[in-house]
Amino acid sequence: MSKAQSQTPASSSTSGTPAPSKTEAQARLDTLKAWLDEHLKALLDEHEVPGAAVAVSVGDKVVDAAAGVLNTGTGVEATPDSVFQIGSVTKVWTTTLAMQLVDEGTLDLDEPVRTYLPDFKLADDTAAATITTRQLMCHVSGFEGDFFTDTGQGDDCLEKFVATFGTMPQLFPPGERFSYNNAAYCLMGRIVEVLRGKPYDACLRDHLFTPLGLTHAATGPHEAILHRAAVGHTRPAPGAAPQPAAVWAAVRSNAAAGAMLAMRPRDLLAFARMHLADGLGPDGTRVLSAESARAMREPQVDVPYLGFMGDHWGLGWETFDLDGGTVVGHDGGTIGQAAILRLVPDRDVAVALQLNGGDVIGVYVEIVGRVLRELAGVELRPLPKPNRDAPRIDASRYVGTYTAAAGDTVISQDTDGRLWVERKPKGILAELDSLPEKVELVPDREGTLIALVPEQGFHRLYTFVGDDGSGRAQFLHTGRADRRAAE
Repeated sequence: MSKAQSQTPASSSTSGTPAPSKTEAQARLDTLKAWLDEHLKALLDEHEVPGAAVAVSVGDKVVDAAAGVLNTGTGVEATPDSVFQIGSVTKVWTTTLAMQLVDEGTLDLDEPVRTYLPDFKLADDTAAATITTRQLMCHVSGFEGDFFTDTGQGDDCLEKFVATFGTMPQLFPPGERFSYNNAAYCLMGRIVEVLRGKPYDACLRDHLFTPLGLTHAATGPHEAILHRAAVGHTRPAPGAAPQPAAVWAAVRSNAAAGAMLAMRPRDLLAFARMHLADGLGPDGTRVLSAESARAMREPQVDVPYLGFMGDHWGLGWETFDLDGGTVVGHDGGTIGQAAILRLVPDRDVAVALQLNGGDVIGVYVEIVGRVLRELAGVELRPLPKPNRDAPRIDASRYVGTYTAAAGDTVISQDTDGRLWVERKPKGILAELDSLPEKVELVPDREGTLIALVPEQGFHRLYTFVGDDGSGRAQFLHTGRADRRAAE
């Protein structure tokens, strides 16, 4: 892991390529808008996405578009003002709230969490005593991070949720490796609550919604219903058509990690525009210091090869080293909804894509790929694809059960040498997920297997890292590091 030593690292270097003039920017956006109006609906139909909305900006120029329906059960059409859940893109909002506290001098990223939450506990007390807010932001705190305990709908739900962390195991020492951690962001949201003296949702409204001038944003379903709100769609069985999900959102206790926040793409772009402007809001209000905005984009930790995720993680943001330039962003997935946000700081370009089910990755490649190519001169990497003729291998290093609070994953090899993965969700995910019983895997690159059957248009990668002391992989990495179960 590479870790910045200062509280606010120097900003990333830029390519020096100037942003387009206002006239040129508007012409490019007008061309893109015409393409979206002509092709978006057919693109959604091709990938079985019920509805979607998208907004794109170059400088202060913005266009948006929408197509499809918000709910296949009602047939209500999607519009550019429709609100969709943004899922884990919320994590960048939570980080921004924390960095505002850094600006005010009330939060130090490299002080232990217990400086601000003295009662913070994990199963490993040594780890709990040393984990810092920076490590929470970068997903390197090392404790089990995917559990979704429902602690009610009250404003104290986050406080109650963090109080349950005392039994959570430590997977690896703090700072050792990247492992995506939802609970870490709930913990960070609780720090914000304590230092602000008000609930997380109020912090969002007072310190981000208001200075950004957002008009179509909701901290939960009671606000979302006041707008034209999308409903998530899931497949009741593998290969079945997407159907409206049984519930709109997950538990409120995970709001700071991405369980509730919803908005239209244009409002999500207002947040992105503030970051591109190094912390200035649309009316010139200073929302975040320039130093903190730049620090959030600075790579802090390398991410294992996972195909779709970034190459590095900064403070909240993912960073992608692509052909043509550096891109920052974040993705979000909730119960049948998805959001993708990408920014190209050197070109002053941003795109927000929000969808409510289906094979979202195919739509992402077409729309975000086009935006980055035509407006920023950046090319997406090709998504990984399996080689169906890949030779059989000795997979003894990989075979076994890998366990986590969210579910278990079983890697097996049959007598013919074929490799298989079986995922077994637990808790709330067991009620919501519809997964194939088994999916065949083939070798991809060294230490990585790839699924033959795509999910949401993406062939999932399974990367194996570490050593359990007997030559077998210690962790299965799919973004989250799941530890090999004891036999």
